[in-house]
Amino acid sequence: MFDRFLEWRMNYVLVLAIIVFVIPLLMENPFYFDLATQILIIAATVVGLNLLVGYAGQISLGHAGFYGMGAYFSAVATSAYNWPPLLALIVAAAVVGLVAWVVGRPILKLKGHYLSMATLAVGFIIAIIINNESQLTGGPDGMVVPPFSLFGWELSTFGLYSLLGLEIPGHVAWYLVAGVLLLVAVIIAQNLIDSPLGRALRSIHGSEIAARTVGVDTARYKSMVFVISAVYASIMGSVFAHFTGFITPAIAGFDYSIVLITMVVLGGMASPMGVILGAVVLKLLPQFLAGFQEYETAIFGFILMATMIFMPKGFYPTAMNAIRNKLGKSSGGKA
Repeated sequence: MFDRFLEWRMNYVLVLAIIVFVIPLLMENPFYFDLATQILIIAATVVGLNLLVGYAGQISLGHAGFYGMGAYFSAVATSAYNWPPLLALIVAAAVVGLVAWVVGRPILKLKGHYLSMATLAVGFIIAIIINNESQLTGGPDGMVVPPFSLFGWELSTFGLYSLLGLEIPGHVAWYLVAGVLLLVAVIIAQNLIDSPLGRALRSIHGSEIAARTVGVDTARYKSMVFVISAVYASIMGSVFAHFTGFITPAIAGFDYSIVLITMVVLGGMASPMGVILGAVVLKLLPQFLAGFQEYETAIFGFILMATMIFMPKGFYPTAMNAIRNKLGKSSGGKA
């Protein structure tokens, strides 16, 4: 039985795909589709951040800066310069990756709270630039973002299916696109984790000194994963901008960076499924607490604090350990 459990665990991407594409059958209200799409977008973002935090053990408190940079690059390029949205998204990811490489090389030499402060400063700089360049970004008031279109078809009508005589509502189309992007993000992340890069990152997380001793180029690998996680954030930031149609500098702010880190820690570091669960919980919990009005923030904080005390490894690892122990006992301890 335990072997079957392990086999299921190895096929979690298939399980995730089934969950993602079954959910639309259970929803009818566009509001729920909108919320679910936001969850999928932010989940794909933290899957990339998990590579940096969960596997390499490098803290980033300014990651929302890359998310906002990707969003605003796409917004400005498509609205002010009439770039095709897909081209803007790709160029934004390349620019953000380059910026991450340039700033990552020096700051990733730092450790502990020095690294945290350096990444925090990067996020602040990006947020300040977005706020101050009001002629391009609209400043604190934000800016309108054109809808995503490809070869003349807007995503709101999902033209590819219109060719077949079908028209999928915009909220459903966006959900499906976000679901596919999440699955692609997870598959890429899992392949990286299973590659020599992933093994190098785990060795760095375990002991950077020991990793260098056995010949691991720690500076190179840390820079690589920093760039990869930033590109994840940029792409999903661009997608979010076109999805919402309006963005403000808040998406590049410190508060949003803390939300991203909390999702990783809450769901379970070094676990793609864990961070997705963290994104789901952190996005849905405020919806359930909305009825408590002025006590909402206090209750939300108490729940997070209790979770970290009683489930320090996060939701997913704790649940998997409980299932593993139960299956081990049911098989008579022979697993």
